Amino acid sequence: MSRISSKANPAIWDVAIVGGGSAGYAAARTAAKEGLKTVVIEGGDEVGGLCILRGCMPSKALLYAAEVLHLARTAGTWGLSVPQVGFDFPAVMARKEAMVNDFAQYRRGELVSGKFKFIRARARFLDAHTLELDGVRQKGSPTRIQARHFILCTGSVIAPPPLPALREAGFITSDEALSARALPPSLIVLGGGAVATELAQFFGRFGVKVTLVQRSAHLLSGFDEDAASVLERVFRHEGMTVCAGTKLLEAFREGNEKGVILRHRGRKMRIQAAEILLALGRQPATAGLGLEKAGVQTESGRILASASLQTSAPHIYAAGDCTSPHEIVHIGIEQGEIAAHNIAHPRQPKTIDYRLLTQIVFTDPQIAVVGLTEKDARQRKIPYQAASHRFPDHGKSMIMEATDGFVKLLADPASGEILGGACAGPHGGELIHEIIAAMYKRMTVEELAAMPHYHPTLAEIWTYPASELAERRQARK
Repeated sequence: MSRISSKANPAIWDVAIVGGGSAGYAAARTAAKEGLKTVVIEGGDEVGGLCILRGCMPSKALLYAAEVLHLARTAGTWGLSVPQVGFDFPAVMARKEAMVNDFAQYRRGELVSGKFKFIRARARFLDAHTLELDGVRQKGSPTRIQARHFILCTGSVIAPPPLPALREAGFITSDEALSARALPPSLIVLGGGAVATELAQFFGRFGVKVTLVQRSAHLLSGFDEDAASVLERVFRHEGMTVCAGTKLLEAFREGNEKGVILRHRGRKMRIQAAEILLALGRQPATAGLGLEKAGVQTESGRILASASLQTSAPHIYAAGDCTSPHEIVHIGIEQGEIAAHNIAHPRQPKTIDYRLLTQIVFTDPQIAVVGLTEKDARQRKIPYQAASHRFPDHGKSMIMEATDGFVKLLADPASGEILGGACAGPHGGELIHEIIAAMYKRMTVEELAAMPHYHPTLAEIWTYPASELAERRQARK
């Protein structure tokens, strides 16, 4: 492994950050604030990061449009008349594009603000302290970078199809789906995670005939089955076909349509549609980085890093989707900040804590979880008690006619501390933040039950499972 001189050298950077997305920008901002001489290298065709360009922001803009359309179509529920409900799909997409451009322009402005050096180029390690830059876009920029420390924030890319025949049949990914110029009459969605379910409902509410194909027994396999069941029931009510517990066998093209052959409940099924959406996840974008030359260990392409975000090469850190087991923006940002802090303050290192891991799926109803799920608790043999309350039995949700789903709390049987929360229901992504705050302060179910909640609100629903768990604990004393 090569070393660089510890003597002052203006050509050597304190920190070189590879990747200018959310994690990379957070790392650069933190490093520069700490007084470290910092350079960011971004090799993508676009600048802004996955969340802004092809993830969170465009998808949520489209999902909200689909929700407004759905409410207009069902206005009769509240005795309202909204005649001739329709949509202008190009206008829907144009609004999304305008919002994405605004967000991306702000991020680009921050990257070139002068707080740190920003270089557009593809980077790869020549040795443990040297990066070679290919395709440098700015005149006068170096073609090699030396640094004492590195933070790798290269993000992720869409995972390849599981069947070679899918390439022959043809498919779109979330990238193309979020930039669609027209709606297909029918769509097969392969996958059952957040991206698959969100886009399936978006297309379904805009009139596309959707068939959702999932390998696991339920949608959202990382969540408890009760939450997944709520979403499956709603999807079927809205006219979607949901095929869970399947095995993908083959893909084909027939005329103007594409299709798949799968095994479902012991029999073969042949499904055809105008288009196939491949939504089977993403993988770390680490190919071509030359990590082996830097002594950075990986596992299936994912950069292995400790809780302090340090890789197997002690001077190299990693943050975001290229290393994280959880592809979530706020976690990538936190990781980037921690990595930069630890470079600046090696004697006072910080570590990442996933105790408050939060996951939100922005379907309607929204599915949100923080902390432990029952599935996790059983697998890890963590003692817990659980209680839930249904939205159909809650006043404010009844007023809204948003009566699908429930909230659930998990608590430590001995201390009463809240260990986890789940919400499958209206504004679940917002409601879960009350439990995040409660868990951040390590509140007990007794404390949450005693905390005043305004009536009638959706938030007061949390007091019911909290009170039930508190009463159980009192009965045991």
